[in-house]
Amino acid sequence: MDVCIAEGKEWKMIQIDWKNASAEVIGREHGITLEEMATTLSKVDKAHRAVLLQWQAGQLGYANLPFRTDYRDMVMNLVQKYRGSITDLVILGIGGSALGNIALQVALNPLNYNMMSDRRRSGPRLFVIDNIDPCLLGEVLLLLGRRISKTLFNVISKSGRTAETAALFMIVRSILHKRLGEKFAEHIVAITDPEKGVLREMAAADGYDTLPIPPDVGGRFSVLSPVGLFSAAMCGIDIDALLAGAAEMANRIKTSPVEKNPACTLAAIKYLMLIEKGKDIQVMMPYSNHLLGLADWYRQLWAESLGKSTKRDGNANRIAPTPIKALGATDQHSQIQLYREGPNDKLIVFLQVNKHPQDERLPDIDIPALDYLKHVRLSKLLEVEKVATAYALAQSSRPSITIHFDAITPENVGAFIFLYEYTTSLMGELLDIDAYNQPAVELAKHATIAVLGGSADKQLAGRIKQFTSSDKRYLI
Repeated sequence: MDVCIAEGKEWKMIQIDWKNASAEVIGREHGITLEEMATTLSKVDKAHRAVLLQWQAGQLGYANLPFRTDYRDMVMNLVQKYRGSITDLVILGIGGSALGNIALQVALNPLNYNMMSDRRRSGPRLFVIDNIDPCLLGEVLLLLGRRISKTLFNVISKSGRTAETAALFMIVRSILHKRLGEKFAEHIVAITDPEKGVLREMAAADGYDTLPIPPDVGGRFSVLSPVGLFSAAMCGIDIDALLAGAAEMANRIKTSPVEKNPACTLAAIKYLMLIEKGKDIQVMMPYSNHLLGLADWYRQLWAESLGKSTKRDGNANRIAPTPIKALGATDQHSQIQLYREGPNDKLIVFLQVNKHPQDERLPDIDIPALDYLKHVRLSKLLEVEKVATAYALAQSSRPSITIHFDAITPENVGAFIFLYEYTTSLMGELLDIDAYNQPAVELAKHATIAVLGGSADKQLAGRIKQFTSSDKRYLI
């Protein structure tokens, strides 16, 4: 692993190992030859140059986020205002306004963070309400109880019209107004479009503090903007180190030759597996509970960016990768049977950690059948389980690659996030699709509003009506 120095601190960059996806290990039918890799890298190099031109032209908003000190300063100013006076932080958001926040919290704070005492935690308890299941909101509010007077609600929506977030916020806003009177606005921070939209108008009218969602950054690419940075910093995560790691990866991607470029290598592997080897299901399987949130974040990034029905020229697009998450070693007992003996249509991406935040050693065992576990550290057992799984997959000609984390640090998490965001851009170029829109998602949003009577499109509401009632011919 390459050693990096950021903010005066030495750390090791994440590293990609694709040996177990090579033809040498799993055969030419399902594995990648060095010749295939070289040929594909030349194609990726062309895509890389195109994405770099977009970056230089200011068309790649997310790529500049690691270097935006203005956003960092805005976030820290509000953190200094609120952090010492609140006990709980509740995020109201969905999709890109929630998954990145969860990923950072799960990766970089203790897994039992919310169960720790106020004195021991590095910040307020964090609750992310990312669904309109009434039990989710109701049970969090019940848990908060009287602490609501020391709770900050962070509503995140670019337009303010997203039905799920708007519904949650209207309930919370009403409750705060009833309980706290005119001071209710002191318990709300809105992260939204800097100039327009329903939420921006409400913030101006009610007097909430606000942070901007960059207009040129889509939700699924927004974790390194105030969208993800505010809750992270509130909960004691070092966002300077997070951004430094992302910046180091960005600089490496920008300056490295294609054959040594981590994003180009990752894109080449995924593209080859998708187009040439028939692996349209791409599984991310971290061997760490701390990294499971990153797999959730990846699923949205990959699905929403690359699941497009048309190419840029309007012709049909008939292929796209389906992202799946699994957890090692848990899902060795629920998924690996399928991955080894089901259709050979999957690429497994393992996330492996060399140094876990904590470790436990097994005792001196006096049971002969379990003697092989004597004095073994759990981290070693987890590592061996991953190696054994990769071996078993290879014996069935199932490809896997491993992304190594020397340790789970803000720098490496930031580097991983930028790596996958840029790889997504490269895949968009290689597939000749728009990786930044999401038309299929927008239709469902418009349909929701139409059914509830909030749209002038009466015809749309009429077309949807047949889906809102059952037909007894199809009921059993």
